[in-house]
Amino acid sequence: MKPRVVPFGEGALLVELGNEFHENIVGWARGIAGYWENIFSFGPAVPAYASVVLRFDPLRIEPAQAEKFAAELVGRGEFMLIAGDKPRRPIEIPTTYDGPDLAETAERSKLTVEQLVSLHANRDYTAYFLGFMPGFAYCGRLDPKIVSSRLARPRERVPAGSVAIADGQTGVYPFASPGGWRLIGRTELAMFDPGAAEPVLIRAGDRVRFVPQ
Repeated sequence: MKPRVVPFGEGALLVELGNEFHENIVGWARGIAGYWENIFSFGPAVPAYASVVLRFDPLRIEPAQAEKFAAELVGRGEFMLIAGDKPRRPIEIPTTYDGPDLAETAERSKLTVEQLVSLHANRDYTAYFLGFMPGFAYCGRLDPKIVSSRLARPRERVPAGSVAIADGQTGVYPFASPGGWRLIGRTELAMFDPGAAEPVLIRAGDRVRFVPQ
């Protein structure tokens, strides 16, 4: 797929970079978002796996000009992987590995529970982007030995703080909610605190490590 920039309402643009998951595409989207927010200061940006939404004030900048700047960022290609992005921070998440799907996931992966915990914990993950709900960071990638397909039927309620895996990624549910990821543990660390100066614990680009308790 050839990258493209298209209108996304009156005050936003949708930048589509591809239609498959690749680490470099995720970084490219995050780099574009960082440049748009921190260098150009046009407005907030929301990166995803292979796309990014760029918001702007149409009273401050003409839509055609905003599209021109967005196309310029897209044209920089892989140079956008780091430029404009915020510094990566190390985030440690103390984790109790006792989730209801832990044993079954280990069995599916042909691993012992101890081996699965070791593979999940002894690894730095990149927070690709935030979505689904405030504070939920999609982090990857899992060790390929871990088989982590989503549940055939999502749970109606997943407890807040649940450490979960699915489709080669891992994350922590900030609030109690429905969810289809496999639950392998839990943490007492708050992913989202609306009263804090920085409400979101993990931001896109951070390095995340789960620490067994």
